[in-house]
Amino acid sequence: MSERDLKTSFDALPGRVDGAAVLDPSTGIEHGDTAPPSGTAGAAGRPRRVAGLRRPASARARSAVDQVVLGFAGFVGLFALWAAIAAVSPDLPTPAESLSALSDLLAEPFHDNGPNDKGIGIQLMTSLQRVFIGFALALVVAIPVGFAMGASRQAWSAFNPVVQLLRPVSPLAWFPLGLVVLKAAPAAAIFVIFITSIWPTLLNTAFGVASVPESHKNVARVFRFSKFKYTRHVLLPYSLPSMVTGMRISMGIAWMVIVAAEMLSGGTGIGFFVWDAYNASNLANVAAAIFLIGIVGVALDFAFGKLQARVQYKEVV
Repeated sequence: MSERDLKTSFDALPGRVDGAAVLDPSTGIEHGDTAPPSGTAGAAGRPRRVAGLRRPASARARSAVDQVVLGFAGFVGLFALWAAIAAVSPDLPTPAESLSALSDLLAEPFHDNGPNDKGIGIQLMTSLQRVFIGFALALVVAIPVGFAMGASRQAWSAFNPVVQLLRPVSPLAWFPLGLVVLKAAPAAAIFVIFITSIWPTLLNTAFGVASVPESHKNVARVFRFSKFKYTRHVLLPYSLPSMVTGMRISMGIAWMVIVAAEMLSGGTGIGFFVWDAYNASNLANVAAAIFLIGIVGVALDFAFGKLQARVQYKEVV
């Protein structure tokens, strides 16, 4: 085939625009020897998104407004249901009483008047510190073991029965063992977080490593990658999205478990605050603390969601 015939065939490809670029209809991206506009950075042939295929700004704004309105409607329904239950259960605080208690708690969140009178901000920070310590320790164990399980059938056969045996155990069942070994209730709470945070990250990491396509492995063999290079350039990039997904699940579980663990450990922490308020029959403070626990949980999940979005990638077909 002559050079002229080759050019003619290329120009006839579907989506060819004026013989300059090929348009991928699924992504709205042009590929080809398209020079960037004058005065803009970029090399010739760099893919660029076609603006005309993006959703109109008005549609995006309308979608955002719909989400806000529906979210607001959901909260209205929640508060209406809460008020209806409080009307027939006098011991339950009303939404107005709980919001008033929340306002009082946030007025001086970091006051410290002794071991039995600490602000809600100090209680939350103490709980977050325990969660992050236990979570970090769990990552130190879960990621290497998950890599080994995903990359080696022998490691999978050795570790998987142990994981499946221990994974369903209730988190609080570990608290007495941690208390006996560590001789301190706060340390035992961290131990509970450590144990419960291991499993989602470990299993998701193993899944990501085991899912590496055979084509990726063949390329590594062709280039004779060492084990370090294979891990660095193949296993880690491919398994990272699954790993971060496991970390996100682990963090959500850790934040739920710390409340129960601190109810047992006592001293400080948001779990102890909730239990202490209940014992004092201050249910408005309990409801306010529940709201704050939810807000912190949403913030943690949002942060890991952003991290998850950054490490996601799309397969190039």
